[in-house]
Order: sequence, then structure tokens, then C-alpha cells
Amino acid sequence: MAYEFKLPDLGEGLTEGEIARWLVSEGQEIGEDDPLVEIQTDKTTVEIPSPAAGTVTSILVEEGKVVPVGTVLVVIGGDAAPRVGAEQPAVSRPAPAAKGRATPLVRKIAQELGVDLDSLTGTGPQGRVTEEDVRGAAAPVEGRREPLRGVRRVIAEHMARAHREVPAVTWVEECDFSGVDLEVLVPTVLKAVAESLQEFPELNARLERDEIVFLDRYDLGVAVQTDAGLLVPVVRDCDSRSVDELGAEVRRLAESARAGKLAPEELRGSTFTVTSAGKLGGLLQTPIVNHPEVAILSIGRIGDRPVVRDGAVVAARVGYVSVTFDHRVVDGARAAEFGLDVIRRLEQR
Repeated sequence: MAYEFKLPDLGEGLTEGEIARWLVSEGQEIGEDDPLVEIQTDKTTVEIPSPAAGTVTSILVEEGKVVPVGTVLVVIGGDAAPRVGAEQPAVSRPAPAAKGRATPLVRKIAQELGVDLDSLTGTGPQGRVTEEDVRGAAAPVEGRREPLRGVRRVIAEHMARAHREVPAVTWVEECDFSGVDLEVLVPTVLKAVAESLQEFPELNARLERDEIVFLDRYDLGVAVQTDAGLLVPVVRDCDSRSVDELGAEVRRLAESARAGKLAPEELRGSTFTVTSAGKLGGLLQTPIVNHPEVAILSIGRIGDRPVVRDGAVVAARVGYVSVTFDHRVVDGARAAEFGLDVIRRLEQR
């Protein structure tokens, strides 16, 4: 008896997933709960175990393909099934479009460029080969190419959506970090941000259709650079944890992110995001808001710089704090007040 395994709903409104890697091959005998496939969601990579024991009869979706929830991925036992995207038997088929149809001018250009018209599928009316088709076929293929997939595909889609939907504005100001231990910079910033968000609730919010949802939890995302790309694990309850507790959690999440071992729930549900690129970050950044959040805070490079205190020029450890915000939800004045409140808390540490 054949068992058809379908892409499950992995939660958080998932509608599709990418087949990141098959952990079995056709003809292989597997047991129930043996590793079956890795699925790349919009948050992380999830390893899914086999729901049944038997022979892997058919793998229906290739690695790198993105399919909707409910798509049959693999058949265990029974007869082989056609792959997703493969041609299905039909009673009758339309005749294939004629190849090589082109105007005399396009034929002349193809001859000059050494392009075989019969090798092209035209994009013009009735499948006619156009001049653009010919010149595109004649252009040399440059550089090394690789498909946009996995974490990089998810990042590209997420960033494009955020840039398309969010009218973002960035506010920037200096901060004196002389009193902050840079070894615990990130947890210190998380604590200061969580405290300030309680005073400025519109920055700890989401825009859902025609409603602004003000959130009463302070689960802050922390941007972590990994070999696979940028991930944003979530540090929960930043308002009630100490800096030491936050530091331990940040270290744990960062290590798991770089090892590719984050659980899906550790990448979901952030209410605000903090990012710090450290020595590589430049003086300041204007990061993209982590949709569906409405704001993100960034810490630029911190270093000794001359400042004026009591009329005298002295050295201080200074860096820029920037707040990028969704102007549909947050007014500029409120974003500035929030940023200054975070800076005040950091300078008083």
C-alpha cells in the first residue's frame, strides 16, 4: 500500500516551502521517523522525519523547488508516481509551436550573429522569434551562476517585500558608550530598547490591514550573520530578564544560528529588531524594517572620538544609534524621542 507524504503546514501561516535537501533516495528502505527531507521555510530549515516505513518509491519534487502546502512530496511503497512538473499522459496534445518563425530582418541578424533560429523559442506573437530573442541568445554568459535558493532566497523575498510595502525613514544620533561594557553590548542594548518600548508602544506594534496592533510583549529579534545568510532569532521577555540573562540567551541563539540548529519557533514572533554589525558596520546603517514589525534599531561602529565636555575637547567612546521606522505607523518626532530615550538609558549605564 502506497503512502503519499504531503508538505505539512509547519505553522505561522506557512503557505509554501522549498525542498532544501532530500535525506533519502529512490529505492531506499527507511523506517518510521527516519530523517526524510529538509524543508526551507521563510524562517528556517526544518528536518522532517518519515511518517511511515517502507521503500521510497518516488521522490516527486526536486531539491530547490518551492511548492505549496499540501503538495505530495514523496511516495513510500506502491508504484512510482509522476514527478511534479512532469508531463502527464493525455488523449490529445496541441501541436508544438513552430520554431524558427521570424521576419527577414531578424533572420538576417541571426545569420550575422551566428544564431540558429531553430534552437530558439520565440517570445513574439504566435511564437515568432524577435530581435531581442536573437541578441539574447548571442550574448555571452558571464560569471559564475548559482540558483537563488535556500536562506538566500528567503532573505531576498523578505527584503523585497519589506522594501516594497514599508515607507521607511531613518533617524540617527550619537551615543556615548563610555559607560557600556562592549563585551555585553547587545544584551545591554536589548534591555534599554525593551524599557524604552514600554514608553513608546507604537514602535512595538504591527500594522495588520486597517488596524495597528500594539503588542504587550517584548520579544526582540537580534540579527545574526551566518554562512548561510542573515538570520534573526528572537530573544523572549527582554523586559523581565537581566542583562546577564539576556547575554546568555543571545550567545545561545547566535551559536545555534551559526550551526544551523535553530528551531522554527526561535525565529518567529519578534516585536522589534536590534542589529549591530560591530567593527564591520561602518559609522551607521539604515537597515530595512523586519516586516511585519514597524521599526528596527541599529548600532554603528563604536570608537574613541573627540567630544566637547564642559568647554573642553576630550576623548569618548562614541557610536551612532539609528532607528528606521514605518512612517505609516510611527511619526518622526516619536521615533526621535524613542531613539533619544534609548540613548539616555545607555549613557546612564
